[in-house]
Amino acid sequence: MKQKEMSVYDHLAEVRMRLFAVALFFAAALIAGFFLTKPVMVYLQHTNEAKLFALNAFKLTDPMLVYMQFTFIIAIIITSPVILYQLWAFVSPGLYEKERKVTLSYIPIALLLFLLGISFGYFVLFPIVVGFMTKISRELGIAQVIGVHEYFTFLIELVLPFGLLFQLPVAVMFLTRLGMVTPMLLSKMRRYAYVILLVVAAFITPPEVLSQILVAVPLILLYEVSIIISRISYRKAQKSIFEEQNQSLSK
Repeated sequence: MKQKEMSVYDHLAEVRMRLFAVALFFAAALIAGFFLTKPVMVYLQHTNEAKLFALNAFKLTDPMLVYMQFTFIIAIIITSPVILYQLWAFVSPGLYEKERKVTLSYIPIALLLFLLGISFGYFVLFPIVVGFMTKISRELGIAQVIGVHEYFTFLIELVLPFGLLFQLPVAVMFLTRLGMVTPMLLSKMRRYAYVILLVVAAFITPPEVLSQILVAVPLILLYEVSIIISRISYRKAQKSIFEEQNQSLSK
């Protein structure tokens, strides 16, 4: 680990520089997102779920509000690798050489898991929830008149959290490398984690067992994968520390 003395002012200057780089890239991503939003929204409006009912604008500003909402989200997704890289670049001077290389590889993995998470939320969970809600409406004889803003807000609020939930392996890997989490702790907390994940699955799905299982099983598998990853990261971290200590003693 290379030691480099930096004053508080130096740290603040570096943070300001990195925030400026992120803001600049985000501005460019907003422009790109503005052009990408239309095909994304057109695609989402022609899916089987959206065809179940006509989407209406109850306010004159609803279409523009939804458009800007999607533009912002797309820009955030495009900017996320830059944000993660700037965060890595800020903390990397305090890491060992091997840790710097390993943690840098977390960035594409995190992005891949995020896309996998929102794909799961949209292609698996969203159709289940929409189908369940539509079924209840038909049974009660209620004609659904859906606002475009309400529909897409519901879609975003249901799908995006899964992109964050699927970051669990990366978060565990990073925390294990920092020594804040160990595989022994995760294994010890397994029963409590299962209960929490089952509650989360029950909370975000319709009150039917099949839907809850379809959501709970991937979340539990994700936790188990996180334990395996934590074990690997823990061994590598211990090995790196041992090698660094041996090199220090040999000098």
